[in-house]
Amino acid sequence: MFVDFFYLLKSSGVPVSPTAFLTLHKALAGGMIHSLNEFYTAARAILVKSERYFDIFDQVFAHHFAGADLPDAGGFELDDMARLLLEQWLKNPRELARALGEEESTLAGMSPDELIQYFKERLKEQTEAHHGGSKWIGTGGTSPVGHSGYHPGGMRVGGVSRNRSAVKVAMDRRYRDYSLEGPLTQAMMGEALKRLRNLVPAGPKDQVNVDETIYQTMKNAGEIEIVFEQSLKDRLKIILAIDNGGWSMDPYIPVVQTLFNYARAQFKELTTYFFHNTIYDNVWADAARYKKAQRVSEFARFDPETRLIVVGDASMAPYELMTADGSIHLEERSGRPSIEQLRFLTETFPRSAWLNPVPERMWGYTRTITMIGQIFPMFELSIDGLEKAVAHLSGK
Repeated sequence: MFVDFFYLLKSSGVPVSPTAFLTLHKALAGGMIHSLNEFYTAARAILVKSERYFDIFDQVFAHHFAGADLPDAGGFELDDMARLLLEQWLKNPRELARALGEEESTLAGMSPDELIQYFKERLKEQTEAHHGGSKWIGTGGTSPVGHSGYHPGGMRVGGVSRNRSAVKVAMDRRYRDYSLEGPLTQAMMGEALKRLRNLVPAGPKDQVNVDETIYQTMKNAGEIEIVFEQSLKDRLKIILAIDNGGWSMDPYIPVVQTLFNYARAQFKELTTYFFHNTIYDNVWADAARYKKAQRVSEFARFDPETRLIVVGDASMAPYELMTADGSIHLEERSGRPSIEQLRFLTETFPRSAWLNPVPERMWGYTRTITMIGQIFPMFELSIDGLEKAVAHLSGK
């Protein structure tokens, strides 16, 4: 029973285990589930082990039990992005038409349903064709796609409506912000913290754990087994540098700061600095970048095992990165290009990473992202990207 549902979940990326599926069948056989609503709640609680899969589970549930359209692997994201493009069109049709390379009058003649379909087709071209030109959304630094979950009135993408509350709940897509891809949000904080907890010190085990030694000795019938552990003073040191100088980074700064503030319980030695676009001679301990300057050259005195994490979109005019005194701020004039400072930082801190909120598929269209990515190991600022960055910083 419900075998097709099980395999559909697995093929959609939800790691459902056979044991969990048998547990669900046991609940059904025991008379604990009496309606579709109860089945929805029980199935999600038993089969789904992480919040990140809630959104996919809801889409598969709506498809299996109500006939809602089930997009392909890339379609989950395309539906959301098409809705966001429609929202942008309603707010500023001229700007979106210019970004798409279309006449505003052409789009104005389409119905909302036709606009949704048109946006989806353009997004598919962007993710599949892999060639530039005016048809690409976001070309030239214009990105009309926002990060909210607004639903334009009366619009429904990829589904049909039914008068069964479990299906309605599933089709509400309440958990879209829990997915692995896309920018970090407050809703994803728990999942992000789970990734950061894997970033642990890797120093020598040079201290005797007395309790564990006694336990293992007793377990060995008196044969002494000394157990060593890392010294408590061996704390992981982290430097977090955040680009807070432009509007494109504004949506991410509170989330990043909150994420690492929560992580202070584990990372006792975490220092946060701020910069604009790229790093020159100084970074600042205050968010206004007015006081508390820290000279980058002084980082050479720091512990080389310190992990350096830079958060920024790496998007700027090439001269800001390559030209001596390329900073747009007159007070930063050292005679050295920023790219040399970035190389100095990666040489000083071999365990470093750059987290970029720009979707990875778009990196190749911005020259400075490509250039910085050749210096820093770069990862997307998402749950998936954070997981890869932690593995890199931990040397796994």
